[in-house]
Amino acid sequence: MKTSIRTVFHSGCAVSVLTVAITATPALAADNKGVEKMLQKQKVVELLKSIETGALEPIAYINAHNYTQHNLAVADGLAGFGAVLQALPEGSAKVNTVRVFQDGDFVFTHTDYNFFGPKVGFDIFRFDNGLIVEHWDNLVQKAEPNPGGRTQLDGATGIDTAIDTETSKTLVADFVKTILIEGEMAKTGSFIGPAEGDYIQHNPAIGDGLQNLGAALGELARQGTPLRYTQNHKILGEHNFVLAVSEGEFLGKHVSFYDLFRVDNGLIVEHWDTIETIPPESQWQNSNGKFGL
Repeated sequence: MKTSIRTVFHSGCAVSVLTVAITATPALAADNKGVEKMLQKQKVVELLKSIETGALEPIAYINAHNYTQHNLAVADGLAGFGAVLQALPEGSAKVNTVRVFQDGDFVFTHTDYNFFGPKVGFDIFRFDNGLIVEHWDNLVQKAEPNPGGRTQLDGATGIDTAIDTETSKTLVADFVKTILIEGEMAKTGSFIGPAEGDYIQHNPAIGDGLQNLGAALGELARQGTPLRYTQNHKILGEHNFVLAVSEGEFLGKHVSFYDLFRVDNGLIVEHWDTIETIPPESQWQNSNGKFGL
């Protein structure tokens, strides 16, 4: 009988699960160097997929003694991860990672989940010495296609290696600071083209183009529930894709913004996002905070 993640955590072996994972997989135990050489992107995709399949081996990619959790609904360390897996109705989880990127020690993903219901999420994992030591995420309920017929997950996936990563990150960082935080909307043309087709939008409530974006933001302001960005915590990127992790307010609630942008010809041309409400500290299951990037 094959050992699964659920079996290991159910047996109360969360503290030593890394040892169990390695000894349960002879090839892994015999060739630890092979694990270290495996692409970090692949490790993350396999770990996420194991939530669905129950495969035990990907747990070996987590540092069992040093794993910091920033999902505030999950307790710290492997024990917290195991408790969540145990709470999932057996056979209910589905995981399809649509996009995966790497920036130094960080791997970040865009994933289609069924995880206590249909969700879309971004995950960030930090590696140290080949093992995952820290995790952040931002999840929202899956929505119907937006006014332009686009979903939260469709659109471009290809990485254009001809585009310089640092140039893309600088462009997005300037956009977040100038437009989203400081609200200098007159400068938007420096970042996004004027035609509707110049800016492909995947937010569930907004259509393509600057005009639709401006109209949506204006309507929120008129309703007295403006969307406010107050601080950017991290910019991560790989060539033409950049993820901005920010904090602010939406619909009167304290939220975290994860915005994924695609860059082309020196402009932002496509956008995906998730907006997650940050619960009061009294409800946190760990003390690490939502950000700490």
